[in-house]
Order: sequence, then C-alpha cells, then structure tokens
Amino acid sequence: MLECKGVDAVVIATPDKFHAAAVKIAAAAGKDILCEKPIALSLSDAHDLLAAVSKARVRFQVGFMRRYDPAYVSAMKRIEAGEIGVPVVFKSIGRDKDGPPLSAYQPFLSGMLFYANSIHDFDLARWLMQDEVSEVHAYTTSTVRPELAQFGDVVAGVVNLKFQAGAIGNVESHCQAVYGYDVRTEIIGSKGSILIGSMHQTPATFLTTQGSARPLADHFLSTFADAYLAEIRDFVDAMLNDCPPRVSGEDGLKALAIAVAAENSHLQGKATSVTVNAVTAAS
Repeated sequence: MLECKGVDAVVIATPDKFHAAAVKIAAAAGKDILCEKPIALSLSDAHDLLAAVSKARVRFQVGFMRRYDPAYVSAMKRIEAGEIGVPVVFKSIGRDKDGPPLSAYQPFLSGMLFYANSIHDFDLARWLMQDEVSEVHAYTTSTVRPELAQFGDVVAGVVNLKFQAGAIGNVESHCQAVYGYDVRTEIIGSKGSILIGSMHQTPATFLTTQGSARPLADHFLSTFADAYLAEIRDFVDAMLNDCPPRVSGEDGLKALAIAVAAENSHLQGKATSVTVNAVTAAS
C-alpha cells in the first residue's frame, strides 16, 4: 500500500501496541499521517517516532477527536475570550458502558486504562487549561474485576493533577460503568465555570444496567460521531492546503507523558512528576 504513488496520506488505527512502528514505516514512505491516540506506549518509542517524522518531513496529526466536538470547541472559544477568567480547577469524567472481554487484555495489544481512556482527558486538561500538567497522583481500583491485575490493568482510576501555573484538576476514568457512555468536563475559573456534557437537570437521576428514565448514550460513536468526522476533514484540509496539523505530535507526546506519570504513580503509590524525557513507564 505504501508503495502506491497515488497514496499521499494514511490513517493509523491499529491496536495501541503497533502505533509507533506503523508511524515510522509510514513516515519513511513519505506519507502524511493521522495516528490514533496514544502515539506510543512509552516515551522512548514516542521520541523515536517523532524523530522519524521530523527526518522524513511529513505531517503528523494525533487523533484527539474531542478537540473537534462542537461543545468542546465552543467551550474553548469562551475560555480564550476570558469569559470565566483565569482557569483554576479542571474536572473530567470518562466512563465507558461495557468493559472489554478478558480476551482483549491477554495479547497486551493496548495500553492500560490511562493510555486507552484517560489520555483523552489528559489532552483536554492541557488544551482547555492552556497550561502543562506538572504532577499527578493516581488512585486505582479493580474491585469489581480483580482478574485485570494479571494484565497490569484496572477498572477505574482517579488522577489528581497539578498544573505549572498553580491550577489543580481531577480526571476520573471507568471502563465498565454499565449504565451508559458518560463524558463530562468542567473548567472552573476566577469569574465562572463552563460545564460540557450533562446528565440532565433533575432532582435525582438513577442509573442502572437497565439504563435511565432519560435517554443515555451507549457508545463513544453515539457521542462523538461528528467530532470524528470533523477531525478527518480537518486532517485532509491541512494536507491538501499544505498546512501544519492542528493537533501535533508534541500534543501526543505531552498527553502520553501524563499517562506514563499516572501509571508510575499507580505502581509506586505516590505523587509523580510529569516529564517528557525519553523514559519508559515503570514495570
């Protein structure tokens, strides 16, 4: 495929484990690249692939589709306009309805929860707060699915964040919420707050395996179909017009660095500094 002269760009949507190698192969073939998150499962692999992209002088975009979701785009514009003042607290929830079958964990083809799920929220934290995360402290649980421990994974995680400019944050990820697909984000500033996503304004909402009294999303495509479409259109427009991608390899690297720090915090049981140096996650 990469030898075809008529192919100018590729989309990489393989399992996480193969992203870095696929990027390097596509870059060496001179193709522009849109790669799904995470760009790699270690910072050393991420640096290697970014060096390959730079050497080949190809364009490289990372698939953080939430940046293209209309609600998030609108929120970012209002933050940039100063409507909520200085961002102080970032809060984000990401819950999948159904956990993957156990067989999905066995080949170690994808990264753990922080790489597969939370990395979207880590990217949003950097983007919406317009600041870098300097430290994380992760708490995890596999209480309802202890068999995941043998694969180095967890059912749910809460990661507290510290930002360089002094703001704080919190990211909650859950891969088996059972009631529906639930993504919500809040940015609290010195003049107000922006909430993205809603569980509907009712005195009490009850969520069970049978669903809810109100319609709930049941899959990520139900929520972000338009964002995926906008993302791929933007990638194509950037390639055709010889423009740099809106979501860069550096964005992918910095979000990955937060995920690596969160995994290290999970393994070590303490707060961990975020660094983009080429080091692998603890094992």
